[in-house]
Amino acid sequence: MIIEIDFNSEEALYVQLRNQIIIGIATSRIHEGDVLPSVRQLAEDVGINMHTVNKAYTVLKQEGFVKVDRRRGAVIAIDIDKIHALEEMRRELNVLLAKGSLKNISRKEVHDLIDEIYNEYQEY
Repeated sequence: MIIEIDFNSEEALYVQLRNQIIIGIATSRIHEGDVLPSVRQLAEDVGINMHTVNKAYTVLKQEGFVKVDRRRGAVIAIDIDKIHALEEMRRELNVLLAKGSLKNISRKEVHDLIDEIYNEYQEY
C-alpha cells in the first residue's frame, strides 16, 4: 500500500491518511478483508507519528470502513449502511456546493466533475 502524505497541506495528516485509504478501497487497490499495516509500521513507513495513524484508523473504524481484530489488526470491513452514507454525503456536498456556487461554478460543471470522478471508480 502506497501512502503519500503532503506535509505542506493544510489538511490534517490523519485526514489525508484516512482519505487515501478510502480512495484505495474505492479504486480496488485495497479490498474487503485486507489487513492494513500496523500503526507502528505505517507510521514508520510514512514518517508520521503513531498517534496520527491511530487517529486515522479510529476514524475509519467509526465510519465503518475498518474493523479492529486483536490478532490481525486493522482489517478492511465495509459495513457502513447506505442511508448513513448518503446522509453524510449530503452534509459534505452541501458545503462543497455552497462554496462552488459562491465561485460561480455551474451545475453542469459540478455534474461533469462528479461524472469524471465517479468514472474513475467504475474502471476498477
